Amino acid sequence: MLEATPKNTAAPPRIAAYCRAAANFLTNHGALVVCAVFLLAGVLILDDYGISWDEDTHRQTATANLDYILGNGVALLGHSDREYGVAFQLPLLLAERVLGLADSRDIYLFRHILIHIFFIAGGFFCYRLVYRLFGSRVIAFFALLLYLLHPRLYAHSFFNGKDVPFFSMFIIALYLMERAFRRDTVGAFILCGVGVGLLTNIRVMGIMLFPAVMAMRGIDLGLAAGGAERRRILLTGGGFVLAAVITLYAAWPYLWSNPGGHFVEALLMPSDYGGGLQQLFRGRWITGEVPPDYAPVWFAITTPPLALLLGLVGAAALADQGIARPRSIFGNSRRRFGLLLVACFTLPAAAVILLESNLYNGWRHLYFIYAPVCLLATLGLGWLLRALPAGHWRAGVVGLAGAGVGLTVLQMMQLHPYQQIYFNFLVDRETPEHLGSQYYLDYWGLSPLEGFRYLAAAYPEGQIKVFVHQGNGRRLLPAADRERIGITVPENAEFYIGFQPELTIDGRLASRREDALYTRRIYNDTVLVVARYADLRRQWEREYQSVKTWELLASSKFDLYRKGNALTYVREPCERSDRDGRFYIEVVPRAVEDLLRRHRERGYDIRSFSFYYYGKRFDGKCALPALLPDYPVARFRTGQQDDWDVKIDLRVPEYRAEYAAVTAGAPLVQSEFNLYRRDKGLIYAKEPCAAEDVAARFYLHIWPARESDLPVGRREFGFDNRDFSFEQYGARFDDRCLAVAPWPDYRVKEVRTGQFIPGQGQLWQGKLTGGQ
Repeated sequence: MLEATPKNTAAPPRIAAYCRAAANFLTNHGALVVCAVFLLAGVLILDDYGISWDEDTHRQTATANLDYILGNGVALLGHSDREYGVAFQLPLLLAERVLGLADSRDIYLFRHILIHIFFIAGGFFCYRLVYRLFGSRVIAFFALLLYLLHPRLYAHSFFNGKDVPFFSMFIIALYLMERAFRRDTVGAFILCGVGVGLLTNIRVMGIMLFPAVMAMRGIDLGLAAGGAERRRILLTGGGFVLAAVITLYAAWPYLWSNPGGHFVEALLMPSDYGGGLQQLFRGRWITGEVPPDYAPVWFAITTPPLALLLGLVGAAALADQGIARPRSIFGNSRRRFGLLLVACFTLPAAAVILLESNLYNGWRHLYFIYAPVCLLATLGLGWLLRALPAGHWRAGVVGLAGAGVGLTVLQMMQLHPYQQIYFNFLVDRETPEHLGSQYYLDYWGLSPLEGFRYLAAAYPEGQIKVFVHQGNGRRLLPAADRERIGITVPENAEFYIGFQPELTIDGRLASRREDALYTRRIYNDTVLVVARYADLRRQWEREYQSVKTWELLASSKFDLYRKGNALTYVREPCERSDRDGRFYIEVVPRAVEDLLRRHRERGYDIRSFSFYYYGKRFDGKCALPALLPDYPVARFRTGQQDDWDVKIDLRVPEYRAEYAAVTAGAPLVQSEFNLYRRDKGLIYAKEPCAAEDVAARFYLHIWPARESDLPVGRREFGFDNRDFSFEQYGARFDDRCLAVAPWPDYRVKEVRTGQFIPGQGQLWQGKLTGGQ
């Protein structure tokens, strides 16, 4: 009887060997494979991304720097963006010229791929850093994925030549720092100094790593065992400082003529830059100052939840280790580096809140803080895998991490090529036209490229005249289409391309979908509209007539209408020249506390804007919508620079009623100004009243019934000094003057007030006692 021979189910030896070799290769070189795959994908989709607002400016700044280096003039010293370093932008320009690129499409596609390559390089250094810190290729591989798969940063890696290179260079500088402290050699610290110098050049806030390195070297010096070790630490620290300073100076031509002064200028510049830009945040239009929760909210709602959750776990694990073994954070250890990561995340965010920096377009100025978040998230994942029991718990954590990565990839594919509009589940993404009413969507103006391509395909013959506020995307069209499609002024336009929610003439937020030929929607919100210009003219006419029913505040070169905090400047007839010159608004709040701290001394907020970005010109009419701040406004001054201005006091209706009420009774004091007491105010009234009557400063000296009620700084004088200018508390109207100075909360014994001219003495004085 024959017996069946068992079938050999094992893989042939050669196949098994191939599998083992492939597994070993992926284990050892998986990061390179992933980076190569991302680079290939980037090349394939490179043409899908438009050109942002800033890219042409970056090229111009790099050109000004190159001309300065070559001795072709000193235009750099007067350039509007002279304070920006060009350590990244200048090599892009040089490479473009070496290759002889002349066509706009070739130039910008080349720039985009180089920015993307640098972004991927930063991811590889992120992988290397995590592997050095944790010794696990799996954890390091996870860090690489977190780095590459932030949707907003991924999209920005094609067109943002400043924030993304700074983010990538930040992770490279962190890697060089860890390497320097691990090797502890002069060469390693010199290389670290070069990295910090280049980082600071790209964005001046990179200087934060300089004191971080010096502080850690200082700790090492204090823990040094002997003189030889202290000399080595001083030598390595000196090498770092020298390399950082030389690199920063050499790579930044603007510093060459005045290193110290120009560096301080660049350091202080970001606090006020962008103060006049209008932004949409949590459904409110804000201009200039941003609320304290601006950066935290933007970060929370636009970062993948997996990174947020694991980042919190990592920070908590690090804090727990520091509390359990506090001395361990001072030595040259992984825990000390972890503490640095927490500082790199928290301190910049806290600084922009405390210093009230002018942020705009979300948290893009803080994109670099996502680098420590990636590292903290991997620390959190590693801690969970160690702390949880083997089996289902660990498998569950790995499964959730994998699901989070997969979900992010899916969302990025769905959003393509608008990953820069990514929002997570913390906001309402389902209600139609809701998200765009809460936050800016296509701020960078990338979607017009899709609008240009639609027009080129829909109208393949003849000339096409388009009006669009951001027309850089046209440069990516083939030469034949660029010749047919021209960007023109509104009067000559056949089509209009709108690429973000706009403030309409009558102060509403609209996505301009009426009579649209083509639209693009993201998260149920319209981010792109292509329409016939004739249809928009009819819509604008309706809005224009609506504005004419608002309160007319002033008539000047432009008539100014107001409804709530919405303003509209109107002129008819209106020529192109009428739009020239920047508009400005100087706003005085009712409470000085509503101003940024750095603006409280001057007493008003100022913002400027141009007709080009927000105005509408049609059928010989001009209409420019703008906004007053959300805080209560006392008065404001507005106009166009070197042309016209008007002063408007919004308190006049209240003052009219107040004047009628108080003057119905007898004054407490009769003088140049009659004095009255009403509620919690001391009221000054005069009729008739001219401008010269209120030019002199008012003094207001108050003696309290109890000396302890005086501010500490005034007790040696015995009275409270509350001097004020008429503009602070007063208004002129109907040939009358009225000022209401706040009355103190404490019980008053005596008040003396009047007007005075420094060096000449008082003009008049009135005296009140506590009984009055």
